[in-house]
Amino acid sequence: MRILVLSDSHKKQYNLFAAIEAEPTAEVVYFLGDGSNEFEEAVFKYSHEKAFIGVRGNCDMYTSLPSSDIRTVCDKKIMATHGYEQNVKFGLYDLQLDAVSNKCDIVLFGHTHTPLSLYKDGIYYFNPGALKDGCYGVIDITDSGVICIDKKLNIY
Repeated sequence: MRILVLSDSHKKQYNLFAAIEAEPTAEVVYFLGDGSNEFEEAVFKYSHEKAFIGVRGNCDMYTSLPSSDIRTVCDKKIMATHGYEQNVKFGLYDLQLDAVSNKCDIVLFGHTHTPLSLYKDGIYYFNPGALKDGCYGVIDITDSGVICIDKKLNIY
């Protein structure tokens, strides 16, 4: 299964749509905040093709999206959060505590605008970077394991 991971679109709706269209085999789209309006437009436009899961970021003032989401996808427990509540700009300590206490396999976060892929103590931590800058990510979950891939839109 391929999962598309997006964050921090910051009003760049074109980039959000371009990333979704660049990954036609992705079955699930995670949006990690700071662009809830664009996310809602994408859900409206593409929900007949893909499943969407979104959380709010620190810049999403008027949204009903939750601050985090934990669910099992393809037998992996995935936690999604923007990361500001876990102070990810100052390190991953609080995020790691949340991941361990919730027994997660994969943790998705944004906020820093910097891509990061880290495997530590049996948990994958993945930040796709800022979609406003053309950065996004995909996660492939296969029988052989989990692969986190940083990508960039070809429009830059």
